[in-house]
Amino acid sequence: MNIFKKISLALLVLFYLVAGLNHFLSPSGYIAIIPHYLPCPHTLNILAGCFEMLFGCALLYKKTRPYAAIGIILMLLAFLPVHIAMIGEAPLKLGNLTVTPVIAWIRLVVLQPLLILWAGWYTKPMLKN
Repeated sequence: MNIFKKISLALLVLFYLVAGLNHFLSPSGYIAIIPHYLPCPHTLNILAGCFEMLFGCALLYKKTRPYAAIGIILMLLAFLPVHIAMIGEAPLKLGNLTVTPVIAWIRLVVLQPLLILWAGWYTKPMLKN
């Protein structure tokens, strides 16, 4: 693995560990963006945080890395309803951040695909088999 990919992996691990932990440190921001038609927002928030940390840890090991990357991709796809709902609810306040319709669209059409591609970069060993 080249140095750029190693640094990228370390950042990806750190990103998901911090993001997962943040579900427990600042749950209100996450619960606020869970669409109202989804049941048990507190439980969904806890599950999202646990899975983000689980996948972040699993990225550390060569054998589990491709599966963690696939898990991250599936999780990001499962989060799409949240990002779509944010567009309709914008502008909304999340802590100190105001999510405008433009920010909500950028999250949906730029950030989410980039995060999916970033995780997808680590599925390759599994795809070669």
